[in-house]
Amino acid sequence: MGTQNTTLVAMAQSFDLHQAPGHLVRRAHQRTVALFMEEAAAFDVTPVQFAILNALLAQPGEDQITLAGRVALDAATLGAVVTRLQARNLVRRESDPGDRRRKLLWLTPEGETLAQQLTGPAQRVQERLMAPLPPHEQALLKQLLARLVFSGES
Repeated sequence: MGTQNTTLVAMAQSFDLHQAPGHLVRRAHQRTVALFMEEAAAFDVTPVQFAILNALLAQPGEDQITLAGRVALDAATLGAVVTRLQARNLVRRESDPGDRRRKLLWLTPEGETLAQQLTGPAQRVQERLMAPLPPHEQALLKQLLARLVFSGES
């Protein structure tokens, strides 16, 4: 009987996943990806690919390691995504003349056009994601998320 009571108490005190911040952030991310895939469906680009294209639009000629940090990817993942973008003629990768180990990245003309075309869909994703919240809550949510994301960085 004691084991059965312990099991009932444990069940009553189970972790409330639906109120856990980590779970809610993951669900918000899933929703954001789904919205992006809807808005950008005509362009056949993932959110990660867009992040890279957009970052290179802002900072052409950036090295792969610095870019990986800016878009919050590990270097291996970034390298694999850049290889796919190269295959589509959207990104150009060259060795740094001063350090052949460093790889520098630029958008091709096609990549630049695509990155610019995606800014509208990316903005609509943000608007649709935040639409249920009034403006003051939108600002607060962005502030709190930024604090969570950047508080662990050195």
